[in-house]
Amino acid sequence: MSSEGDDLFSKAMSDVVPLRREARVKVKRSPPDTRDSSVLQRRHAAETFPEVDRNTLSDMGGQPMDPWYVLTFKRPGVQNGVFRKLRQGRYVVRSRLDLHRMTTSRARLEVFDFIEECHRLGLRSVLIIHGKGDSGQDPEQGSILKGCVDCWLRELPVVQAFHSARQRDGGTGAVYVLLRKSEKKKAENRERFAKGRVPPDPY
Repeated sequence: MSSEGDDLFSKAMSDVVPLRREARVKVKRSPPDTRDSSVLQRRHAAETFPEVDRNTLSDMGGQPMDPWYVLTFKRPGVQNGVFRKLRQGRYVVRSRLDLHRMTTSRARLEVFDFIEECHRLGLRSVLIIHGKGDSGQDPEQGSILKGCVDCWLRELPVVQAFHSARQRDGGTGAVYVLLRKSEKKKAENRERFAKGRVPPDPY
């Protein structure tokens, strides 16, 4: 462009005022959340709907018991022959829970979860080892757990009967537990009977 053109351009633009720009605000961006979306969903659900404790067992449990006291319990309707076989340890123990060295609060959770899981799986005869409380650093702990187990098992509707174990399975430091037949097991038995005559259920 010629110098004459430059002069003309300068005169034409002499009254032009530059636009004022607002000061820029720096936006602090958070790093992208790379966590699994399922984790976020579980957290949101936990915050929205707090987990309800399904454990129905008494917080206080039972009273301390003599180490040699024999636990025994049978609900109405349980056949005497079935209870006798349980008492004699003639049913195969399908699963066992050892409460040694547990606090009563921890044992309460373990007993509830154990019985619930065994019933869900269709297990009928199980063993809970609560200890006698006649040895160890805390001699009262075992007898306290024994009293708690005696109380807790009575509170669970799926428990049909229980009795202190034979010596080979822990004696009065353990208890055989007979569980009610699960709905799944009942359905299986109905299907078996529908196909023809089958041997009676030993329980």
